[in-house]
Amino acid sequence: MPTYTKKCPGVLDVVFQDGILAGKSIITLLTMNSFFSPSPMLLHQGIAVVRIIVGMLLIYHGSEIFNPELMNGYIEGGMVTGPYAKLMVYLGKGSELTSGSLLLLGLFTRVSALMMIGTFSYITFFLGQGRFWYQEQHPFMFALLGLLFLFLGPGSWSTDRIIFKEKKL
Repeated sequence: MPTYTKKCPGVLDVVFQDGILAGKSIITLLTMNSFFSPSPMLLHQGIAVVRIIVGMLLIYHGSEIFNPELMNGYIEGGMVTGPYAKLMVYLGKGSELTSGSLLLLGLFTRVSALMMIGTFSYITFFLGQGRFWYQEQHPFMFALLGLLFLFLGPGSWSTDRIIFKEKKL
C-alpha cells in the first residue's frame, strides 16, 4: 500500500494510504491555531457545501412552478401585477428552478449566479420596493449569495471542474 503525507495549510499533516485518509477524522485534523487563524479553513469544500444547500433551497422554491394554484395565487394576491404578471411569475420561478439545478450540480455556476442576482434583485427592489432590511430580507440574501458564487466560483465537487478541466482542490 503506497503511503504519503500531504501538507495542508492550517491543518495537521494528513496521511493517505491508497488515496484514502488514514486513521484521522476531519475534526482531529483541525488545530486550534487554524480555527482562530484569519486564513481560510477548508475554503473550497465550504463553498461547495453552501452551493449545494442553496441549490436545493432554490429547487424547492422553484418547484412551485408545477403548482398552478400557487402560481395563480401570486397574481391574484397582488404580489405581481401588470399585463405580463403571469409571464413574470413563471419566469421568476423558472429562474429559481434552473439556477438551483445548475448550482446543485456545480454546472455553469457563474451563469447560475447571474440568474440568481437578477431574479432576487428584481424581487427585492421592484416587487419588495427595496425593503431588504426586514420584509424582503430573504430574496436579498439569495442575491448576495449569488454575488459570492459569481466571485468565488463553485468550490470543490463541481461539474464545472470536470468540464473545464481545472485541477482538483
